[in-house]
Amino acid sequence: MVGMFMQMLDSTIANVALPYMQGSLQASHDQITWVLTSYIIASAIMTGPIGWLASRFGRREIFLVSLIGFTATSAMCGLAQNLDQIVIFRLAQGAFGAALSPLSQAIILDRYPIEQRGKIMAVWSAVIMLGPILGPTLGGFLTDNYSWRWVFYVNVPIGILCALGVFFFLFEDKLKAPPEFDWYGFAFLSIALGALQLMLDRGTDKGWFDSTEILAETVIAGLSFYLFLVHQWTTKHPFLNPDLLKDRQYVSGLLLTFFVGLLLLATSALLPPYLQNLGGYSVLDTGLLLAPRGVGTMISMVIIGRLVMRSDPRYYMGIGSLVLLWTMWEMAGWTPAVSFWTLASITFIQGVAMGFIFVPMNMYTYSTLAQSYRTEGSSILNLVRNVGSAIGVSLTTTVLTNQTQVNYNQLGENATPFNRALSQNAPSLMLGPQLPFGAQNLHGIILEQSTIIAYTDTFLFMFYASLPVLLVILTLRKVNLLTAGQPGQQQHMEAME
Repeated sequence: MVGMFMQMLDSTIANVALPYMQGSLQASHDQITWVLTSYIIASAIMTGPIGWLASRFGRREIFLVSLIGFTATSAMCGLAQNLDQIVIFRLAQGAFGAALSPLSQAIILDRYPIEQRGKIMAVWSAVIMLGPILGPTLGGFLTDNYSWRWVFYVNVPIGILCALGVFFFLFEDKLKAPPEFDWYGFAFLSIALGALQLMLDRGTDKGWFDSTEILAETVIAGLSFYLFLVHQWTTKHPFLNPDLLKDRQYVSGLLLTFFVGLLLLATSALLPPYLQNLGGYSVLDTGLLLAPRGVGTMISMVIIGRLVMRSDPRYYMGIGSLVLLWTMWEMAGWTPAVSFWTLASITFIQGVAMGFIFVPMNMYTYSTLAQSYRTEGSSILNLVRNVGSAIGVSLTTTVLTNQTQVNYNQLGENATPFNRALSQNAPSLMLGPQLPFGAQNLHGIILEQSTIIAYTDTFLFMFYASLPVLLVILTLRKVNLLTAGQPGQQQHMEAME
């Protein structure tokens, strides 16, 4: 749990520091999001072979190496001097951090019987949600009082503590010999994901499909994904175990996890710049304002973890998705003048909704998955969630940047020297485009209003992106979590269908 806590802390602690990192590293708004997306996509790519590596070398050994590497690369991120360096170090950090979530979850699930897993997963989820709760506040405090570099240095003592704990206290029997790993499939999928992420991250800067680079990345992503699918169905030992894809609950959980991942980090990445650049909040106040979301998630996880094993998990996920939709709709009406209590209450309720979805979704996904597939299944699940998160951050950044430009062009249509309202008297001359200082003042006002409207458009986009969560939940079939994983239950359910 400490290892997962460190990873979850790192997923949010850097968000509030992004505006400071942007200035220090001389990056644009969309470039600084590479600090987030590079970490996520590296983690997604390296999640694939975790199941094979754990079987080949042992879960304890891989977990320990990942902790040491994650801690070392965290320190290197804090030492970065430019954008290129921090993106490279974040790639390495994400690669080492890929194993922490699937191995943590698989190890804990294997140590408790079915009837206790709901409570155990609730405790596990509540502890790791301390990361998102403490992350923004701790990040704000460290950035405000020291430097943004300390949001990475803080991982060092936690990582050392966790590595020592694993070394001295975690012992496991070696798993059975792993099958041959599909390195070709892994390579095709990695190239496809990397090219897709580059296309999404650099599309705005390069003018999208007017750029030869973006066209090349699109072709590479599409071709690599096609080769991955062909190889998947023609090789003896494919990257994705066909037995995993035969489990309907697991496949449904993968689809739901993708859309939840798309929403989870995207909203966390949008709010800090919004509050600091437009709302005028300090970095510490921004961290405090983001904390209620994590508190809401932790509270609902603890409650739902105790109830989900006794009833249909679809009900809780359905309620959570409806509440999530409502919060996204409310956020689409925000302006920088939104009150503290409105912002805190909506984000708190949004956190509660996430908890209603997250715990039942995890339990449902693993409900019929055999124990022998659990580590591999957990790796693939985390891969899908990370891909969804990376795509979500890139899409929202793209929508925000494009809408800002569109709104600026529309609002600036009448800001010309021929507009008599801008040249009638001395006060209006302060905004007159015919004078240098007037043009500068007018540009600042139009840019600010364009950005405010663009955030509204982006939150509305997130509302529509939340709809598939509800649609997927409506397609899920009923399952009894207490008996679903017992031998013969899967065949019985298929026969009933």
